Amino acid sequence: MSGRHATVPGEVARLPELTRFLQDFWTAERLPAAQASAFEVALEEIFVNSVTHGSRGGTRVRVEVSLAVADGGVTMTVEDDGPQFDPLTLPPPDVDCPLEQRPVGGLGIHLVRRMMDTVSYQRVGAHNRLRMTRRIEP
Repeated sequence: MSGRHATVPGEVARLPELTRFLQDFWTAERLPAAQASAFEVALEEIFVNSVTHGSRGGTRVRVEVSLAVADGGVTMTVEDDGPQFDPLTLPPPDVDCPLEQRPVGGLGIHLVRRMMDTVSYQRVGAHNRLRMTRRIEP
């Protein structure tokens, strides 16, 4: 199993840095470029959620992203030190409802669930941990 991790302050402006980290990992591991986009979308959705829900009351979260290759797949773990927030408890959005009647939010985690093979949440001490795994086809 090979892996890397990066830690950044919870600022949306740091997303490009994390995207480069993901792209560099993908290249170093010689993974199929076409399969990186699902992880890029998931990283953006989960990182922005962490920053949005974690940075309240003047505090800013720290976000750590870990990537690992094992058993024919890639696992991405996003961990933050914000207040407890399990996005997997959100009800699935009604995608058949007219756009103007849909509430804001919830679509990002829905996309992540559909793009990944497994998604799990844990509260570990004072940290939220969301782990996403997807099989990589050669």
